[in-house]
Amino acid sequence: MLMVSGFDKYYQIARCFRDEDLRADRQPEFTQLDMELAFTPLEDMLKLNEDLIRKVFLEIKGVELPNPFPRLTYAEAMSRYGSDRPDTRFDLELKDVSDVFRNSSFKVFADTLSSGGIIKALCVPSGSQHYSNSALKKGDIYNEAIKSGAKGLPFLKVSNDGTLEGIPALVSSLDRNEQNHFLKLLSASSGDLILFAVGNEASVNKVLDRLRLHVALELGLIDPSRNSILWVTDFPMFEWNDSEERFEALHHPFTAPHPEDMNDLASARALAYDMVYNGVEIGGGSLRIYKREVQEKVLKIVGISSEQAEAKFGYLLEALDMGAPPHGGIAYGLDRLTMLLAGANSIRDVIAFPKTTTAQCALTRSPSDVDPQQLKDLSLQTTLTSSK
Repeated sequence: MLMVSGFDKYYQIARCFRDEDLRADRQPEFTQLDMELAFTPLEDMLKLNEDLIRKVFLEIKGVELPNPFPRLTYAEAMSRYGSDRPDTRFDLELKDVSDVFRNSSFKVFADTLSSGGIIKALCVPSGSQHYSNSALKKGDIYNEAIKSGAKGLPFLKVSNDGTLEGIPALVSSLDRNEQNHFLKLLSASSGDLILFAVGNEASVNKVLDRLRLHVALELGLIDPSRNSILWVTDFPMFEWNDSEERFEALHHPFTAPHPEDMNDLASARALAYDMVYNGVEIGGGSLRIYKREVQEKVLKIVGISSEQAEAKFGYLLEALDMGAPPHGGIAYGLDRLTMLLAGANSIRDVIAFPKTTTAQCALTRSPSDVDPQQLKDLSLQTTLTSSK
């Protein structure tokens, strides 16, 4: 709205509250640095923010970040790392091996492919020496796979003579030429361990992303002195919500679609970008929709009718009618960025009066019971039982 009113650019430091799962780099209350700029093309937006973050890291940590920052499209990041915030300080990459097993007699793989799923593999250099068969069948690495949604953890090992060993039915499902092709595809050699995940693309990526990080930490593959920063771009505009059977915006429904994809918005790429440092998203933004007809189409795709759009976003649609400039922005999580700059392990280490993992304040003991008279004054009623 400020862009429509004639502001060229602005920034704000905003206190935010977000109801989301808590983890080491998340808190229900946090601080963002938001900025918005008019008439700023995508390349200029990225360059401006690269210059900003390079200056921050140089002055605070004495670290010189690359110029320009490397980039990965969303599709590349998910294909190679199984994550849209990949940690590229180590080289382990995922490989789609569906074609290798297209005619496989191994039932788990054959059933997966016949139902439209995929098979991906992660090759762990010298992993055979570190992980015993029992660990792979019931140890920590197996449990990591199960926690991420896998039903099991298929694996193979490369023996000293370069042949495959492991589940007999899986090994025998490939002839010698297919085994050689498979090993070449993974750049696997003697002593390596090959981990598999099967199913739909989203679940496979989730499993192998978690295993990739687990293995890297256990084997000491991450150099703590390295600084890996990159952009992830070209996110999908929408993702399918199975439970509600509808599309929903991957970022938000005001993100501009890629100009080349305007004829098929449902599968369009978004002009969105995330900045990722050492596997952690430190900032994200997008160019915005500035034409009413495009905004109405996007709202319709996510299930908002014309009447609902007018009721919820009428002020925005009217503003777009008046002539909004092309504009875009980005938001940085200041607490998360501070955590990384300080070398802390948890965002709670850099926030005054942080909340616990159950979203409670240890100092004020909030959230707490509300005085009954206050509820009565506001004509509210609660079904919660007193904690006292």
